[in-house]
Amino acid sequence: MNMETVEPNELIEADPLAPIHEPQVWRDDGWTARVVRNEDDEGWAVEMYLGDEGEPALVGPWTMGRDKKNPKPLDGNAFHVLVKTASEVLRRHEQQLQAQLHKSIVITAGGQRIKVTLDIVPDEDDPSARLSAHDAAGELLAEIGVPPSFKLNASSAEAWVESGYSERR
Repeated sequence: MNMETVEPNELIEADPLAPIHEPQVWRDDGWTARVVRNEDDEGWAVEMYLGDEGEPALVGPWTMGRDKKNPKPLDGNAFHVLVKTASEVLRRHEQQLQAQLHKSIVITAGGQRIKVTLDIVPDEDDPSARLSAHDAAGELLAEIGVPPSFKLNASSAEAWVESGYSERR
């Protein structure tokens, strides 16, 4: 069978939840793998989609078959490795986003350890951020709104605490 004649989109769109186990399309457990022509060279690539996401979670090179023309067919083992890899990529992306949106630093002021946190709420129209301070027991000492561009570091945290948690930064 010439794998270039398979129409992956027709298989995927027929029933968006049904498992597919075809040489160029494999879908199971909410994930879909599609083998496609690599736009950068004459080889093949595999795209991994989670659910009905429009953008792939992972795109990577795919192995040529024995004929050195068509792609190696997908199989269960390869699919599970791809799912594991794509899941890890998504997990790292979520961790990176979490780290960008939620920052904290612990400082000492007046002999007291204070944890200052910055929580950014991304929004295309109206992004916002909250700066808060907690004592060692976790009790809220102060909280104010700040611009999402606020840079939390030891100096800015200390200045805010030393100002008596002033709204002016």
